[in-house]
Amino acid sequence: MKIELAENYGFCFGVKRAIKIAEENTNAATYGPLIHNSKEIQRLDKDFKVGLVEDFTTFKSGDKAIVRTHGIVKEELAALKRNGVDVVDATCPFVTKPQEIAHEMSEKGYSVVIFGDEKHPEIKGVKSYATHGAIVVSSVDDVKGIKLHERVALIAQTTRKVEDYMSIANYLIPRHKELRIFNTICNATFENQEAIRRLAKKADVMIVIGGKNSSNTKQLFSISKENCSESYHIEDETEIESEWFKNKTLCGISAGASTPDWIIQNVINSIKNSIV
Repeated sequence: MKIELAENYGFCFGVKRAIKIAEENTNAATYGPLIHNSKEIQRLDKDFKVGLVEDFTTFKSGDKAIVRTHGIVKEELAALKRNGVDVVDATCPFVTKPQEIAHEMSEKGYSVVIFGDEKHPEIKGVKSYATHGAIVVSSVDDVKGIKLHERVALIAQTTRKVEDYMSIANYLIPRHKELRIFNTICNATFENQEAIRRLAKKADVMIVIGGKNSSNTKQLFSISKENCSESYHIEDETEIESEWFKNKTLCGISAGASTPDWIIQNVINSIKNSIV
């Protein structure tokens, strides 16, 4: 059986940047998981003394708090700074942009509609920047029945599928006098999604590696499953089952933007061992 990696996969620019920031700030703590990969979080704690804090109010004056790649709620950031916490911002620039757009469009009187997962930390943060509030939707059905202004600004979570975003845009266009659509899906997401689509179409088994709570990995898995029915989402090599590869000729592999190379290599090695 041949093993083939997608043309684009794994750590994106924002994650690489955040990891570097964390490694340069030892004896600190991230507010919420820096990235959606528990193994990498454990490595940062073990090798660089970068811990994890889930409640921002536990930071005291003089403590060093690293803001995760997904960003945090505007009011929480202000509170940290007000309380004398040394804030190191590792928010991905691709996330900072929709935060700025949400603020600007809300100030200008637009109804701000955000396509994404309302429970996701990125969306919680982006929504908080809309001065006069924002509506979060996850599908076209969510948009139906919602009363919006004549002018609407549409923003997407950075890791969402383009096709789903366009379906919402297409629904809103004929129903409002002005619709401003902002392409806030990051380039790495585009590239990884297109790469896994191409690979899954020719593979007879697909392995998608990444955190089970990682939005971008779940989107990759969804695309993979659409094009290769035998697709499996795993976090690391311990979840691999040898029967997945019986009578298969091509195993495709992709990984989410928060998946480090060392986990990907462990998975490849484990697959090779399971087919010997």
